[in-house]
Amino acid sequence: MMKECLQFLIEPAKKLKIRLKESRKKVKLEKKEPLVESQLFIMELARELNRICQRSNILCHIWTGEDIWTASVCREFIVEWAAVLEKRVQPRTITSDYQYEKSEKKDWKGHLLCMLEGGGEYDMGPHKRVIMDWTRNIKGRPQPTVWPGEPVLMMLDDLEFQWKRGRLPNLFPAMELVMLAVLNADSPIKVDVTKQWLVKKQKSQNIDAVRYIPHGVWNWICDAAEDVTLDSESAHSGLLISDDEKRMRCGLERRDIPRCPRRFDGWWCAVGQEGYASGRHYWEVEVGERDWRLGVAKASAVRQGFRSLNTDTGYLTLRLERGTDLKALTVPATPLPQSLVPRKVGIYLDYEQGQLSFYDVEKRSHLYTYTEKFTEELYPVFGTVEVVKDLVIRPADAKQRCLCPGPCLWN
Repeated sequence: MMKECLQFLIEPAKKLKIRLKESRKKVKLEKKEPLVESQLFIMELARELNRICQRSNILCHIWTGEDIWTASVCREFIVEWAAVLEKRVQPRTITSDYQYEKSEKKDWKGHLLCMLEGGGEYDMGPHKRVIMDWTRNIKGRPQPTVWPGEPVLMMLDDLEFQWKRGRLPNLFPAMELVMLAVLNADSPIKVDVTKQWLVKKQKSQNIDAVRYIPHGVWNWICDAAEDVTLDSESAHSGLLISDDEKRMRCGLERRDIPRCPRRFDGWWCAVGQEGYASGRHYWEVEVGERDWRLGVAKASAVRQGFRSLNTDTGYLTLRLERGTDLKALTVPATPLPQSLVPRKVGIYLDYEQGQLSFYDVEKRSHLYTYTEKFTEELYPVFGTVEVVKDLVIRPADAKQRCLCPGPCLWN
């Protein structure tokens, strides 16, 4: 009897051992797959940047092969940065033999799409030459190394820590940050590279652009926090607004209240009391699990009736329906992955940059960014049809807890 019991335990253990061996073999085979040219180029570029940018040892993970990017990610990086470099430094460093056609200069994303549709490695030669000419030019100077500055170094440390924790799939953001730091050192007009990095990421990729926003950048966003309150005079008659005008939910029946031009009479929405026509502004909202709408409404946006509240009618919003259907209400609507559905949303408006961005506050990650030139006052807008859970405007003036493993790098 005892032998049978032991056999019952031994057999599954044997099968598990076999599966583990097969898994290890598979990993070894995957590791032995030859790297394509774009991957080798990225590794070599990481080595060169590590030599140029002081204390950029985070890039060692890339050029030693510890962090190997997929071929498509490598191609994306090469094409995008070749376009950036050509625009910024071509007159001084790049000969006419390597110039792109005018149509190519305008849209690096179009080139990348053509590349991916064509399959294979495409002809990456011109793009690679632009980047390597730039690095050779820097190394040929009397002072061939660059000091990136303490904020950049602290951000690199933060990114490396999050990559080791598994929060970042690769060190793509770190490589971009080093590229920006080197370009900034060579520019007559200095900028804050850490902030420029965020703006650039959100412009080049409006969905899920940043999986983790580093501590210093996140606190810079939070520095723009506003004390947003609901304008009860604008609220739909079916909404219940709390006395402090920070909470709202859908009531079971409409209230008997006077109509006015600024009140929503179709969709269950309300706007904030104060509008913004300049500067940076940030607010946070705790949302329900089934239905909500957040963003901004232009001063000229119509609030009466059931016209779609999208970019055509003056609304820049994110919308969750049925608990899983998350989308940006562009025309047509832009669906977002279900994995991005947040519980607490941060909304950040940079009026001069022409960006309205949404973040998952708990994950400290990017959701979506609208980019356009703003010309009129913008009001925070809120909407829900949930009858159980309140939509709550939370204070966002307190900076987030540091995630550094030891003593805080940012203090």
